[in-house]
Amino acid sequence: MKHTISVLVENKFGVLARVAGLFSARGYNIASLAVSETLDPTISYMTIVVEAQDEKILEQINKQLNKLIDVITVTDFTKKEHIDRELILAKINYTQKDKEKLGLIFSKYVGKIIHLKDDFAIIEAVGDGEQIKSLLEELSKFGVKELVKTGKLAISK
Repeated sequence: MKHTISVLVENKFGVLARVAGLFSARGYNIASLAVSETLDPTISYMTIVVEAQDEKILEQINKQLNKLIDVITVTDFTKKEHIDRELILAKINYTQKDKEKLGLIFSKYVGKIIHLKDDFAIIEAVGDGEQIKSLLEELSKFGVKELVKTGKLAISK
């Protein structure tokens, strides 16, 4: 099962490496990692998605994270009400006749065309994992030439 964990850390050199090292040293795979400064530039917010089969593994991850000197707080969103989102940028095949079809698709999702050329369009979209998966299925009809995704971002309700 995938678990989403947020970690507030001091924004210092090497903190990301220490957090990632903690996971790799114990054989845990990070499925997704997003890191950014907070409103306070001395603090960063990490959203980590990790595959953990049982609660003991997850509990061990949380304990180990809390032991790191630069970690301020650890929040496990697994059993907590939260909102999560992912962002994608996709380059798709496009002709002028596709404009209406794309408009119909984007009426169902939070997305828009951000760049047009003669034979392709670059779109951006945001949503939860299921929404992004569903959107990508619809975009596959156009032919996705390139795709980049953020990791999951999460915030408690």
